[in-house]
Amino acid sequence: MLGRLTLSLSLLATLPAVAGSPIAEVLCAPRAEMVQRLTVQYGSRLAGMGVRNVEMVMEIWTDPRGDWTLVQSYTDGKSCILAMGEAWEALTLPDPA
Repeated sequence: MLGRLTLSLSLLATLPAVAGSPIAEVLCAPRAEMVQRLTVQYGSRLAGMGVRNVEMVMEIWTDPRGDWTLVQSYTDGKSCILAMGEAWEALTLPDPA
């Protein structure tokens, strides 16, 4: 979790927060910058994604320590961190035969 706190603080220092957001600590950046920070600086990888609507995709990024980051990416090229946590566990569920 310390890694995610460092990520939050470093993004907060360099990126503007979304004004008027219902989530006070939403951090946004151009997608290329967000991906670069998550992959190069923090060792995260894209673990899963899904379409939220025609303008948004939700992504889960994880790192080898088990930290996770929920990112919402927009069609205009902006990405925002919505939540972070620890102890991510990828599940392999059996087929419902």
